[in-house]
Amino acid sequence: MALSSESRHGMWSSRWLFVLAAAGSAVGLGNIWKFPYIAGENGGGAFVLVYLGCVALVGLPIMLAEVVIGREGRRSPINTMRVLTQQHHRHPAWVIVGWLGVAAGFLILSYYAVIAGWALFYILRMASGAMTGVTANVANQAFNDFLASPGQMLLWHTLFMMFTVYIIGRGVIKGLETAIRWFMPLLFVLLIVLVGYGVNSSGFERGLEFMFRLKWESVTGETLLIAMGQAFFTLSLGMGAIMAYGAYVPSTASITQSVIVIAVLDTLVAVAAGLAIFPIVFANGLEPAQGPGLMFVTIPFAFGQLPMGAIFGTIFFLLVSFAAITSAISISEPVLAYLVEQYNAKRKRVAISVGVLAWILGVGTVFSFNVWADVHIVGQLTFFDFVDYVSQNIMLPIGGLLIALFAAYGLPKTVIAAQLNARGKAWWIGWRIVVGCIAPLAVLAVFVATVVEFDTLMAWLNLQ
Repeated sequence: MALSSESRHGMWSSRWLFVLAAAGSAVGLGNIWKFPYIAGENGGGAFVLVYLGCVALVGLPIMLAEVVIGREGRRSPINTMRVLTQQHHRHPAWVIVGWLGVAAGFLILSYYAVIAGWALFYILRMASGAMTGVTANVANQAFNDFLASPGQMLLWHTLFMMFTVYIIGRGVIKGLETAIRWFMPLLFVLLIVLVGYGVNSSGFERGLEFMFRLKWESVTGETLLIAMGQAFFTLSLGMGAIMAYGAYVPSTASITQSVIVIAVLDTLVAVAAGLAIFPIVFANGLEPAQGPGLMFVTIPFAFGQLPMGAIFGTIFFLLVSFAAITSAISISEPVLAYLVEQYNAKRKRVAISVGVLAWILGVGTVFSFNVWADVHIVGQLTFFDFVDYVSQNIMLPIGGLLIALFAAYGLPKTVIAAQLNARGKAWWIGWRIVVGCIAPLAVLAVFVATVVEFDTLMAWLNLQ
C-alpha cells in the first residue's frame, strides 16, 4: 500500500496528463538534434534498432522504477526516499538517491535555461527575416556575435527563467498541467508541419537515407554504449523529475502502459525531428554538424535559403522553445517540491527563490561563452563544461543506477506488485533480472566508459 493516496502538491487530472507531462520532460533540446545525428553517424536504421532494444532493457525499466518509487512515496524525491527507507527498514543512506536527483536537476536547469534562451532569441531573429538569404559565414558570425554578448545572453536567459518560474509557481494543476495541455499538442502540430515541409524538399531522400539506411558495418561496441546512453538520458532519468511526476499519478492509472507510451512518444519526436531537419540541411548541400552548430547556425542558414524559410524557421524555433519549457518545468519540480515540504512554504515564493538561485548559477554559463571563456575550473573545462560534465556524466548515471537497485532490492515484492498491478510469479523474476541486473549494468557501463575516456581524464588531470 502507498503511504498516501494523494500528493500534497496536487495530482494529475488523468493518466494522459501524466503521459504528456513525462513525455514533455523527456522531449528536450537533445531530441531535436542529438538523436537524429547520432543515428545517422552510427549505423542509421541499424542504430535505431539497437537503440530501441536499449530503451526496452535500460530506459523503460529505470523509468518504471522511478515512477513506482514516486507514486509509492507521494512526496518530493528526497522525502520519498526518506519515508520509504524508514517504512521498509532500509539503510538511511538510500536517501542520497533523492539528493542526487534534486541536485542534478537544479544544476542542469541553470544552464538549460541559458541555452533555451538562445532558442527564444532565434524565434525573433527568424521572424524578423534577418536570416533570409544570408551566407553561411554570416549565419556563423551572427551566432558567434550573440555568444560574445553577455548582455544579450543574460536578457534571454532571464526571460526564459521568468517564464519557467511563472509556470511552476502556479502548482501542478494551474501551472504544470495547464502548460502541458497547451505546449505538448502545439509541439506535435508544429513538428508535423515541419516534417511536411521537409518531405516536400529536395533533400528528403538523402535525409531519409542518412537516418534509416541499415548500416550494420557501422555498429560497434561503442555504438552500443552510445545507444544505451541515449536510451537513459533521453527519458530524463536519474534527475528526480520522473519520480516527482510519478508522485502525482492517480492510483488507478497503469504505470506500465503509461511508461511505454512515454517512451514511444519520445522516440517518435526524435525521429520526426530528424525528418524535419536533415532534408532541409541536405537540400542546401550542407553537412550535418553536431550540437549548437547544427541548431543555431546550419538550420537558420538552411531555412534562410528556402521559400517561406522565415516562416518555417520561426516555427522550428517555437518547437524548440516548447520542448525546452516542458523539460525545464520538470527538472524544476523536484527541488521545488522538496523546499515546499521542508519549510511548509508557499509554492510561489519557493518558485521565485529557486528561479533566482538557478538564474545566478546560470550567469556562470553565460560568461563561459564570453568574459570567462579562458577561465577553466578543472583541466580545460570552463564553468559550463564543468557543471554539464558533473551533472550529466556523473550524477545522473549514479542516480539512475541507484534508483534501479532500490526498486529491485529495496522495496518489497508486495509494493512493486501493487504499483504495477502484477500477478503470478514470473514477473518478479523478470523484474529482478531486468531492473536489478541488466539496466544497472548497462548504466554502469555507460558511466565507466564516459568517465575513463582518455581525453576526459587528461582534462581532469590538467595534463592537456
